[in-house]
Amino acid sequence: MSRITVQSIESAPEASRPYLERAKAKNGFVPNLLGVLANAPSAIETYLTVTEINSRTSFSLAEREVVQITAATNHGCSFCVAGHTAIAYKQGNLPQELVEALRRQTPLPDAKLEALAAFTRAVIRRKGAVTADELDAFKAAGYGEQQVIEAILGVALATLCNFSNVLADTELNPELAAYRWQTQA
Repeated sequence: MSRITVQSIESAPEASRPYLERAKAKNGFVPNLLGVLANAPSAIETYLTVTEINSRTSFSLAEREVVQITAATNHGCSFCVAGHTAIAYKQGNLPQELVEALRRQTPLPDAKLEALAAFTRAVIRRKGAVTADELDAFKAAGYGEQQVIEAILGVALATLCNFSNVLADTELNPELAAYRWQTQA
């Protein structure tokens, strides 16, 4: 059971309800993550607004999911790993080998995506203070300064939902159960 109330459309603060209604219309259900964030209308608004902004970066859907799943596994957010695994498969049609490597935190079969995952891990581990070698390796893989900042944007987005879910111990929706993930011991 979640340590923070998972709001429904009916129980949420009035300002959060439109966001939950849109999520239900889009997904067919309200992800429990949004029910948790709905406790603070500004938090659910921020999450959904930044999600939309993040979708407009120069990164492909596959690259955005590399950042999101890498951040979620590094932050130990089972809910977000499951949710982004569903997106990777259903919306991105990403290969199972890639998604499973992300979930296991093992090297990715694509060198450019592996460079993105490694850079994302470095940003998280070093709180942005990546080494010159880590930055150079990211750029050598074909990324530029725009993508450096966009990776940080993705980490910022992930941090809001990852930390909220970890703190709340958000229960996984049944619709995401097939994508369940647990922190590696």
